[in-house]
Amino acid sequence: MSDLNVYELLNRKRRGAPLEPREIEAFIDRYTRGNIPDYQMSALLMAVAINGMTAAEMSSLTQAMLRSGEQWHLRDEYDFIADKHTTGGVGDKVSLVLSPWVAACGVKVGMLSGRGLGHTGGTLDKLEAIPGFNARLSREDFNRCIAEAGCVISTSTDGIAPADKKIYALRDVTGTVESLPLITASIMSKKLAMGASALILDVKTGSGAFMRLYQDSKALAESLIAAAAGSGTRVEAIITDMDAPLGVAAGNANEIIETIEVLKGNGPADVEEVTRAQAIRILVMSNRFDETSARTALDEALRSGAALEQARKWISAQGGDANVVDDYSLLPAPTKTIEVKAPQSGVITAIDTYQAGMFTVDLGAGRKKADDVIDYAAGVMFDRKTGDAVKAGEVIARIQLGNAEREAAELTAKFLSFVTFGEEKPPVRALMHEHLT
Repeated sequence: MSDLNVYELLNRKRRGAPLEPREIEAFIDRYTRGNIPDYQMSALLMAVAINGMTAAEMSSLTQAMLRSGEQWHLRDEYDFIADKHTTGGVGDKVSLVLSPWVAACGVKVGMLSGRGLGHTGGTLDKLEAIPGFNARLSREDFNRCIAEAGCVISTSTDGIAPADKKIYALRDVTGTVESLPLITASIMSKKLAMGASALILDVKTGSGAFMRLYQDSKALAESLIAAAAGSGTRVEAIITDMDAPLGVAAGNANEIIETIEVLKGNGPADVEEVTRAQAIRILVMSNRFDETSARTALDEALRSGAALEQARKWISAQGGDANVVDDYSLLPAPTKTIEVKAPQSGVITAIDTYQAGMFTVDLGAGRKKADDVIDYAAGVMFDRKTGDAVKAGEVIARIQLGNAEREAAELTAKFLSFVTFGEEKPPVRALMHEHLT
């Protein structure tokens, strides 16, 4: 669109007027090619962050960003293949459990995932705690892993939605990260570019979620679903709780151990419940199961060991040492463990999960900036959670140190600073809040 008037477009968006689909397409195309400078894209991002976008604009932006690069059209290659996205949290290893569990039921799962930044852990970082595991796959290797193991989790290639990579870098420094239309377009441009048959969205809410307030989490879920209209990918969302860490382990190697324990049938009940809810929806969306038969198939995959065997195949297919399934000593191990003890008797009434996540980052288990190096052995084990009764002196958490030397008293005090104690149990929060289609 050679006649695009960038100045006029920016002026209209500044006034809150909607943009035409062809204008959005041309703007994104020219920016991706380097024909529109960063300062003009920054102006558009700020206008969008302030004034929002209509559903039609948001859909146009998503489509323009996904068309800026490769489109995989996976649903054309497979009879059915599912994808999953989580908005992230602390101890969220659902993708790791779900992939082999669903694959063991005969339904393929292919995900392009990300690394951790800020308080949320990265799925790929956790997997890379496994010796030899390769998360940077070519398209050919991606398909090979699906053939060999029925599931794959890999990093996004440079060819998928390159416009998003350029735009995200600007959002990070222009105060526009939390704009709902921009979040939506960023997530869905990558997911829809894969072209899976179906996509399940795990949208978190609570103190450890990207969107803390429930109404904001629901608005995001609805926006993500709306952006997929007409794409050919069936999208559903489940709003799940992140007001407390998910499971016991938060870190990388320790979350791999917990993942395997769930697949052995011995894992924390909350991880299994949240994963099962999403796995059921994927199986139902495949049109091979109803809710009852999906639940039965998942139960049998755990009971028979089929899900665990699928995990072995998956780890091997991506170059990892599948012996970790039976020998956790092959994973990076903490050099020191600090026990945190309850300073008083009573009930844990709250854990600020955002602060808990930043605490694990400070230990080296995550990143404050993109080029930080991960310490795979570092992490926290939350032995007691919100609502648990405790006695003074009882161990409520274990802080795991890898490479770093830290003072036990300092770390203990910092941990206790985001844990609240009281006399009465707080109201029980549901793990699953709402299912949206």
